[in-house]
This record gives sequence, C-alpha cells and structure tokens, in this order.
Amino acid sequence: MAERVVVIDYGAGNLASVDNALRVASDGGATITVSASPAAIRNADRIVLPGVGAFGQCAGALRAAPGVTDALTTAVRERGVPFLGICVGMQLLASEGREHGVFHGLDWIGGAVERLAPADPALKVPHMGWNTVSFARDHAALAGVPRADRAYFVHSYRFAVADPADSIATTDHGGEIAAIVGRDNLLGVQFHPEKSQGFGLGVLRGFLRWRP
Repeated sequence: MAERVVVIDYGAGNLASVDNALRVASDGGATITVSASPAAIRNADRIVLPGVGAFGQCAGALRAAPGVTDALTTAVRERGVPFLGICVGMQLLASEGREHGVFHGLDWIGGAVERLAPADPALKVPHMGWNTVSFARDHAALAGVPRADRAYFVHSYRFAVADPADSIATTDHGGEIAAIVGRDNLLGVQFHPEKSQGFGLGVLRGFLRWRP
C-alpha cells in the first residue's frame, strides 16, 4: 500500500507548491494529503511541516490548530514517523525563536532562531535567491543528493543549533547558516525544496525513501 504523506495545513505554508513537488518526487509511490486533521497526522507514514512568515506567528498558528500539536507529538516523537520541516517549518524545531519577541518552538532540536547579521554590510537581509548548499556530513536521507549544489532561500532569520552534530549542511550569506538540520527521525531544510528545481526534488525523493 502507498505510504501516507501528510503536509500539515495550519495556515502558514506554501501548501500548493509543496504538495505539487511531493507528488512529482513520489512519482505515484505515495499518497500526498494536505490536512489539519489530527487523525490524519497521527496515522501518517511521513509528515511535512511547511512554513512561511514570522516564527511567532507560525508557532502560534500551529498551536492554535485544534489537536495538531498533540497529534504531531504522538506521530513524530512517540511513533518515530519521518518528519521534514521546510523554511519556518524547520525553524519551529528549535527551542525558541527570537523574531519580534521570544517564542517557544517545538524544542525537538536544541537551539535558537536568530536574525541574520551578515559580516558584509553590503549583503541584504532577507537572504533571498539561489545559494550553494555545502554538506558538513552524510545523512541517510540525502545519500543520492548532489553535494555543493544550489537551492533557493528566502529568510531573514537562521537556526543556530546548540549541537553542531545536528547541522548536516550549511550555506553562506556573510557567515555560516544552517541549511539542513537533522536528528533521529527529524529533518529540516532552510531553503525551499519546492522551488529548488532538481536539487530540491532530490531532497524530497531522499526524504520519501528514508528509513530512520
């Protein structure tokens, strides 16, 4: 039976593009559902959490969606379902976000989300456009993904992980930025794989094949 992949709809994500990219990446091998149903999330085989906007807004929207956070905890933390966070969806893995205040994240990967501060004042914030992703270590979900390829970024804040071992790949924008983080059954990407052409589809295919 095809795996059930749930893209969480909490009103703060680029849902249509993520849904379309996952369908292309799965090539019919998975059932992709965009849903805020706690039952669908609890019973999912894989979960994707997109995110667009401010950290606090997204964290608040996720917690305000009835039953969603509890269902996520059951599926991801208790059942070990493979999880992919995209952009702010990745940042929500952090302990806290420091965007227009301090807001609690899911605290599944230690660290804080902080404003970008490029060493070169000529570099603009937000960091927007194509940038090289450089791998610091191998990861089972990304075995077939080309190294030192480019991905599409749009963000003003970065995830400063507490444990360097949780950083899988980085990019540079006047300083090192976590581009991919991961631990156990958790994977997060700061860039938008749904906008990153072949490289992004490769990341999604790897996630869909991954057996943590």
